[in-house]
Amino acid sequence: MNKLMLLSCLVILLPMILSASSRASERWTTQQANEWYSHKPWLVGCNYIPSSAINELEMWQADTFDPTTIDRELGWAEGLGFNSIRVFLHNIPWNEDSAGFTDRIDKFLAIAHHHHIGVTFVMLDSCWDPFPKPGKQHEPRPHVHNSGWVQCPGLEILEDPARHAELKPYIQGIIGHFRDDKRIDAWDIFNEPDNTNRNSYGHLERPDKPQMALKLLNEAIAWAREVNPSQPITSGVWIGTWPDPNNLSPMEHVQLEQTDIVSFHCYAPLDTLKQAVEHLRRYDRPMLCTEYMARPAGSHFDPNLGYLKSQKVGAYNWGFVSGKTQTIYPWDSWQKHYTGEPPVWFHDIFHTDGKPYDPAEVAYIRKTTGHQQ
Repeated sequence: MNKLMLLSCLVILLPMILSASSRASERWTTQQANEWYSHKPWLVGCNYIPSSAINELEMWQADTFDPTTIDRELGWAEGLGFNSIRVFLHNIPWNEDSAGFTDRIDKFLAIAHHHHIGVTFVMLDSCWDPFPKPGKQHEPRPHVHNSGWVQCPGLEILEDPARHAELKPYIQGIIGHFRDDKRIDAWDIFNEPDNTNRNSYGHLERPDKPQMALKLLNEAIAWAREVNPSQPITSGVWIGTWPDPNNLSPMEHVQLEQTDIVSFHCYAPLDTLKQAVEHLRRYDRPMLCTEYMARPAGSHFDPNLGYLKSQKVGAYNWGFVSGKTQTIYPWDSWQKHYTGEPPVWFHDIFHTDGKPYDPAEVAYIRKTTGHQQ
């Protein structure tokens, strides 16, 4: 190409590049967000990790990536009428082998798509162990809820603002690669950013963690905007029902006012869930309940799932197949000593052989999703 032709191409492309750049820095309008959702079915599914993985690293590292189990279990999800799942990623597999990690994500998406299931990916997470390490993961502590789940990033990065930029290639590499992939429903930028894990790892957390996490959330949103994904970005509020916008925390202001769609967590009975939905309606944006269903806490599929459907609020319960995360045990298993399976499962729907924990519950889910077997 001669210099004249190159100059002509630049003249043509420069306005497009500048336009894309300006769009990338902008939050979706309410009209754009609601237009996106008008083309979506009611999104219903679960937070998913294969039963063979104790955490995000065991799920995604090359040595333990388990497409056979994933395919089998997502077949059960399809059988419930689930059409979307929420799945956690991690920066460590990206740092170890970005090309291999991207390929495994693509394989995972292909399996989910085969079962007519879309995916909402979670990029960062402040829950549980603040010291993730690559390689072989430890075995589960008997009868302890999420005894091996790890934060993303680890404390050594989160506590040092000068190191936050190390996460930019991970955020932009994955979101940028899949920015137009129709198998992806949304990007959940940061899960419970200000969670200090008071009842598990709280003694290891920094007192200024919420401030460090807020800084990283703002940075990660900006990095995601720069690659301009066609899917919406979100980060879920998770404490309370948010009745008064004047009483929101700085974190909640960013989560509700700087992302494209509203997402929230609610492990409470129906009356509290209704309050959360009604209060969050003020943002006039699509809503996803990205975590719910803790039976002993009064959060049940029946009637909460039916209510969420009636409101076209996306519904992702925590847990699917009882496995190495051990989320059939309650949160208080970090304080109380359990010696066997609890009388009432906290989360999860199926045993590892596909047998339902509660056949009546499974029948209700299928009736609500409209899936008949």
